Amino acid sequence: MVEAAPQIERDQLAAIQKRTVRVLMVGVIPAGAAMSGGYAAAAILGEEITGSDTLGGLVAACVSVGGALATVPLAKLMARKGRRVGIRTAFLVGLAGSLLCLLAALSDNYLLLVPGVMAIGAGQTGTLASRYAAADLASESTRAQAIGLLMWAGAWGSAIGPWLGLDQGARAAEALRLPELAGPYLCAMVLFSLAAFYTNRSLRPDPLELSGGMTAEGTPRRMTTSALSTIWSLPSARLAGAAMIVGHVVMVGVMTATPLHMKDGSHELRVVGFVISLHMVGMYFFAPVVGKLVDVIGPKLVVAMGGGILFSGAELAAHTDAEHSTGVFFGLFFIGLGWSFGVVAASTLLTASVPLKKRVEVQGTADLLMVGAGAMAGLASGFVIESFSYHDLSHYAGLIGLALGLYAIVSLLPKRRSDEGRCSA
Repeated sequence: MVEAAPQIERDQLAAIQKRTVRVLMVGVIPAGAAMSGGYAAAAILGEEITGSDTLGGLVAACVSVGGALATVPLAKLMARKGRRVGIRTAFLVGLAGSLLCLLAALSDNYLLLVPGVMAIGAGQTGTLASRYAAADLASESTRAQAIGLLMWAGAWGSAIGPWLGLDQGARAAEALRLPELAGPYLCAMVLFSLAAFYTNRSLRPDPLELSGGMTAEGTPRRMTTSALSTIWSLPSARLAGAAMIVGHVVMVGVMTATPLHMKDGSHELRVVGFVISLHMVGMYFFAPVVGKLVDVIGPKLVVAMGGGILFSGAELAAHTDAEHSTGVFFGLFFIGLGWSFGVVAASTLLTASVPLKKRVEVQGTADLLMVGAGAMAGLASGFVIESFSYHDLSHYAGLIGLALGLYAIVSLLPKRRSDEGRCSA
């Protein structure tokens, strides 16, 4: 094991933590913009190359697949080398993926587009890991707020990415006499480069190294199995993992199906866009407030509240006919808000519940479970509404959210003191 970090004065540590959070917030904005801009163009470019809507949709889903595949290797790397090296590497993989997508746009080659989009999804794991990096040096009373601030900062990047890529990037491509859809990936290359350079230069000292959470010999070979065993053995970690999985399944499943439902009701594309935008506001805009709430009342109660909000939002959407939009507007907003409650609280609870030397591998595995479950929900949503209905999909998704809320409430009931406790460095 690496030697314990040297003792640092409390005031000095607080100053380092504030600077770390600022650096991470600045880094995730261009990275988030690169990912969302590349994602926004992926289905369109895939359809243009192949002439198939199905293949276009499939390549867009590869963002989630790439993210899921990258989470555990990234966690292994960070456990050995620290957050700075891990996050930088993720952004550089995203840069390489953007280059592949650019070459696919120039050559009309679908076989280059698929791994390129997957690599962009792997780049997104750097933004996910940043929220845990923000918590490495945070005190118990500020950990959730730090995570919320990182999610909020990432939202700004995700919001401006499609505009930068599909508008400004497309104009730049035209000026360079390149295909229009090469523009988003030119833009993504620049943004990922900025994120990687800034993170590598500024994320010093490394928060994971300073907290004493690195392991010199690396994580166990069967890292995922070991991490799953750790999660399962700790009741609070089990609740955190369930909250991350359920929140992502409900959010991705309903969000993916909603445009199809609204299309059946003959809504204009701009109305569909407004619904998804409001959903994104619910997911990210209030994350710092949710973090503060977690720090004040505790993560388990916030998980319970998130489950109730997910249920309310899904039921609102489920009981809205395709021709109407008000219930879907509010339903998708509340689903996004419930997701925010669950992810901020679960990330905080997971970090507090797991021994320091196992945190990175457990965090990576939990993200793998979350992103992987969301990817499956997104891929399955079209089949569910085609075989059953949007009402059924949203209704049963809401019941899953309600079950999460009840599970969290049960975990709050008085019981014999657990040996689990909080583990210090």
